[in-house]
Amino acid sequence: MSDLTWLVPLPVMLPLTGAGLALALWRHASAQRVITLVVLSLSLVASVGLLFAQSGSGPLIVDVGGWSAPVGINLVADRLSSLMLAISALVVLCVLVYSLAQGVADGDEETPVAIYHPSYLVLAAGIAIAFLSGDLFNLYVGFEVLLAASYVLITLTGTAERIRSGTIYIVVALLSSVIFLFAIGLAYSATGTVNMAQLAQRLPEIDPGISLALQLLLLLAFGIKAAIFPLSAWLPDSYPTAPAPVTAVFAGLLTKVGVYAIIRIQTLLFPGGRADDLLMWAALATMLVGILGAVAQNDIKRLLSFTLVSHIGFMIFGISLSSEAGMAAAIFYVVHHITVQTTLFLVAGLIERRGGTTSLDHLGGLAKIAPLLAVLFFVPAMNLAGIPPFSGFLGKVGLLEAGVAAGTPMTYALVAGGVVTSLLTLYALVKAWNKAFWQTAPAPVEPVHLPRGMVGSAAVLVVFGIGLTVVAGPLYAYTERAAHDLDDRDGYITAVLPDGGRGSGISDRVAREAAEAREAADEAVDEAEAVTP
Repeated sequence: MSDLTWLVPLPVMLPLTGAGLALALWRHASAQRVITLVVLSLSLVASVGLLFAQSGSGPLIVDVGGWSAPVGINLVADRLSSLMLAISALVVLCVLVYSLAQGVADGDEETPVAIYHPSYLVLAAGIAIAFLSGDLFNLYVGFEVLLAASYVLITLTGTAERIRSGTIYIVVALLSSVIFLFAIGLAYSATGTVNMAQLAQRLPEIDPGISLALQLLLLLAFGIKAAIFPLSAWLPDSYPTAPAPVTAVFAGLLTKVGVYAIIRIQTLLFPGGRADDLLMWAALATMLVGILGAVAQNDIKRLLSFTLVSHIGFMIFGISLSSEAGMAAAIFYVVHHITVQTTLFLVAGLIERRGGTTSLDHLGGLAKIAPLLAVLFFVPAMNLAGIPPFSGFLGKVGLLEAGVAAGTPMTYALVAGGVVTSLLTLYALVKAWNKAFWQTAPAPVEPVHLPRGMVGSAAVLVVFGIGLTVVAGPLYAYTERAAHDLDDRDGYITAVLPDGGRGSGISDRVAREAAEAREAADEAVDEAEAVTP
C-alpha cells in the first residue's frame, strides 16, 4: 500500500466538510467564500497529488471504516479516476472564481443565495464520489449527491424559465436514477454483490441473457446522464437557462460523469464488446444529430448545448471500438472537452454581460469594442472544432486512426461521421463568431465593464486548453497507460480483492492489528505462566 493512500478520500471529505461549515455560516457571506475557495484549492492539490501518485504500482485503495471489499465501501484511485479528479477539480475551482467575481460585480457579494456555496461544494463531493467509487451502489450515491446539488443550482433565483427547465432536468435525472437503481437490484439478485471487482468475477458465471439485460439497463441509465442520442433531448432545454457559472460546470462535468461510468462498466464488467454495435450507432447518431441541431441555432448558449451533445458522440465512438487505442483517444478527448466546453460557456456568460444577450440576431461588433473577449471565444472555438494543432485536433486524429485500424464498415462510417461533425462544428462556431464579433451591431451597445475575475477565470481555462496541446505527448502517453490498465481487468480485481473476494471483509490493516494484538496477548500469557510457581 502506497504512503499516498491517505490522499484518496480527500476529494470527497474536504468538500463535504466545507459544505457543512458553509451551511453553518450561512449568515456570513465572506466566510462562505473563503471556505469554498480554500476547500476547492486543497481538493485540487490532493487530486493532482493522486495523479502523480499513479506510478504503475496499481490503484490506490482505501477501505472506508476499515472494512475491505466485498463487504466494505472502497474508494479506488487508478489512472483514469485520478485524471478525471484532477481536471474536474481545476474546472470547479475556476468556475467558482468566475461566479464570485460575478457576484461582486452584481453587488450581491454580501447577500448571495445562502445555499449556493454548500450546494456547490456538495456537487464537487458528488463528482469525486462517482469517480472514486469501487461499487455500483456507491456510484449511485455519487450520482444522487451531485444531482441533488444540481437541482438546487439549476433553479437558483427561481425565475419561471429556470423552474420550468429545472423541472425537465429533475424528471429526466430521476428517471435515469430509477433505472440505475433497478439495475443495481438486478445485479445483486443475480450475483450476490454490487462490488465492481467481484461483479467482474461473477458476471461471466450467470445466465448470458441476464448479463446482457443488466448491461443494457446500465447503458440506458448512464446514456441518459451522458446525453447520448436519443436520450439527449432534455439537455439543450435545461442548461442554457441556468446562470453562466452553473451552466459551465454542468456542461463540462456532469455529462462526463456519465461517460466515465460507461467506460468503467464496459471495460471492467462487460468486456468482449457485446454492445459495441449499439454504441457505434448511438455514437454516430449523437454526433450528427447534435451538430445539425447546433447549426440551426441562433443563440450562443443553445448552440453550445447542441455541440456538447454532438461531441459526446466522439467519446462513445472511442469506447465502442473496444481497443486500447480507441479508449486512450476517448479518455484524451474527455479531458480536452471538459476544458474547452466549460471555457466556452464561461465566455458565453461574458458575451451576454457585454452585449446584453446571447442571441446572434442581436449581437455584433464585439471584436472592435471587446477584442480580448473575441480572442477568448475564438481560441477554444477553434479547439473544439479540431483545428490543428490544438488538442481537439489531436484527440480526433487519435479516434479516427483507431477507427480506421478497426477496419469494419461501421467504424469507417464513424470515421466519416466524425469528419463531417468536425466540419459542421467549425461552420457553426465560425458563424457564431462572425455574427457576434465581426458583423455590424444591429443597435448601439452600451459600454459594460467586464470584471477582471470573470475574464481572468475564463482566460486561465483558455491557456490551460492551449497547454493541453503543449503537453499532448505526455498526456496522450498517460491516457494510453490508463487504457492499458482498463484492459488489464485482473490488475484492478487483484488490487481491490487481494484474497479473491473470499475474505471476511476485514481490511489488511485491521487484520494486521488484530494479529498483533493476539500475538501480544499470547506473549503476556507466556510471561504470566513463566512467573507462576
